[in-house]
Amino acid sequence: MKKVAIAGLAAVLLGFGAVTAAGPTNAATQPPQVTGQIIVKFRDNGAAAGVLRQHALSEGAGIGSTGAHVVKVPANQESSLIAALSRNPAVEYAEPDEVVTAATSDQYFPRQYALQNTGQSYTNTVGTLTVPAGTADADVDAVEAWSVKTGSGIKVAVLDSGVASDNPDINPKVVLRANFSTAATNEDNYGHGTHVAGIVAASSNNTIGVAGTCPGCTILAGKVLDDNGVGSTSAVVNGINWAVSNGAKVINMSIGVRASRTLETAVNNAWSKGVVLVAAAGNGGNQSKIYPGAYPNVIAVAATDNKDAKASFSTYGASWVDIAAPGVNVYSTFPNHPFVLATQNNRSFGYDVGNGTSMSSAIVAATAALAWSSHPGATNTSIRADVESTADNIPGTGTFWAHGRVNADSAVR
Repeated sequence: MKKVAIAGLAAVLLGFGAVTAAGPTNAATQPPQVTGQIIVKFRDNGAAAGVLRQHALSEGAGIGSTGAHVVKVPANQESSLIAALSRNPAVEYAEPDEVVTAATSDQYFPRQYALQNTGQSYTNTVGTLTVPAGTADADVDAVEAWSVKTGSGIKVAVLDSGVASDNPDINPKVVLRANFSTAATNEDNYGHGTHVAGIVAASSNNTIGVAGTCPGCTILAGKVLDDNGVGSTSAVVNGINWAVSNGAKVINMSIGVRASRTLETAVNNAWSKGVVLVAAAGNGGNQSKIYPGAYPNVIAVAATDNKDAKASFSTYGASWVDIAAPGVNVYSTFPNHPFVLATQNNRSFGYDVGNGTSMSSAIVAATAALAWSSHPGATNTSIRADVESTADNIPGTGTFWAHGRVNADSAVR
């Protein structure tokens, strides 16, 4: 690791989310569905064309390996057509295509308390923001883990808003890109995906920027959110399928949406192929479930701060939230070109802090990748068990989350 002088950067502590911008996921704040399309799965695909013709519709593109299809429908008729199709015995299910949103000696390594926190009384200054070291046990022992493995050879898929091509700390780690959003390109013009990817795998020992939790890992950058941080269930499902097909050992989803049978099928298919899936628990400050985090085959991650306490914004509940990780003032990469979060939340180009279970999810996904590199003969079941069973038993364990705050060093050993 490199410890170089810290340059001040202006930052405003406004969380950018792991789920919806509104945070809580009650009925009044549920994200809307995509206009003009729905998701339909038929029991017999041979009957699809005939059933759809009855409603003046035509069959659409398949979604990943789920067997479901996106069907174009007239605007404002989504709900009525879902109801009508659901009554047809040839239809296994019809559901909305929900809107998905973002859940939120290297130069700045001293700012990365989540990776190494000595507990000393240094001041970690970002502009006018002072971030104290907190307690020594509030980090995930990443530096200690690197003495065992750094994640070399492990691909982590980041399904998000893309990864900036102009940040030299994370762009070289991207080995494949794909755009499943409605944006014109796969460039990250929102900022969330670049921040998440940097937490996972930013280059280490390169004299610039930050270090990723799994600095030897590579990134599959699946853009499922557009340039305003909004996507769809079908985009996420296609991203999952793409990630599995291209060798991802871990898929990180710092995003949130309502329950979807199509999304659950994609998650289960990925799990059956041996992939570890990790997702943000949400920033609602309540116990409301969000997906894909709440699916059984996904590790749902809550957020802690630099004193190992639950972040005030973090969604929680040990019945479905599996583990916790630092998610307050997490320093990472951002684009070096104009991006939405810079405009909305005064984030700086290049590097700055982020708050949210989005950040926590990325740390856990990277820890799973480190564990894969340390246990090459493992299965996704055993890797998940390694990550969860070795977590530190901090206050809130068993109440806010099931297994504690993740410990990378323990997981790799």
